Amino acid sequence: MLSTLLPFMLFAFVASITPGPTNILVLSNSARYGLKAAVPIIFGACAGAAGLVLLVGTGVGQSLVQLPRVQTALQGFGVAWLSYLAWQIYRAPPQAVEVNATEKPLGLIGAASLQVINPKTWMMAVAVVSVFAGHGAERQGQVVLLSLVFFLVSMPCLGTWALLGVGSARVFRSPRAMQRFNRGMAVLLLAATWLSVVV
Repeated sequence: MLSTLLPFMLFAFVASITPGPTNILVLSNSARYGLKAAVPIIFGACAGAAGLVLLVGTGVGQSLVQLPRVQTALQGFGVAWLSYLAWQIYRAPPQAVEVNATEKPLGLIGAASLQVINPKTWMMAVAVVSVFAGHGAERQGQVVLLSLVFFLVSMPCLGTWALLGVGSARVFRSPRAMQRFNRGMAVLLLAATWLSVVV
């Protein structure tokens, strides 16, 4: 297991740090609401992805992933929800950049749910288990370790995106500039979402 741990950590780092819908949502939410509001999103997204690794590793989720209709339904629901979130970010008026009582960030449950309905996260979990978990009596222990390591590696990766969002909020001080930033993030989120379908 130790021989595969370093390659797995590298895999987890690349999977977590590269741009994707979750990273863009963390960036956008931290820019709009601050670092404190991004922490539940980061925790929820990381816990959701790590939980899927655990679920697939125990065999519960693997059969679901192999059903084409379930994959299609997950993909359709995920694309629709992310497209809706992109629209919400895009149409936010300049004053919505300030935290107020009527508008709230994505949150822990929403971020965790995003991982559950994301077919790419399921595929990542299947790849992790099939490549890194091994076989034999130690498999369950290895799956638990992989899930924990993925969680621990992905937390600082998404934290980096949150810090970038906070930094961008300082750069875009005027409401108009922040609105342009939000619209740019919305377009990126939409592109990342739809590219995951066609690629």
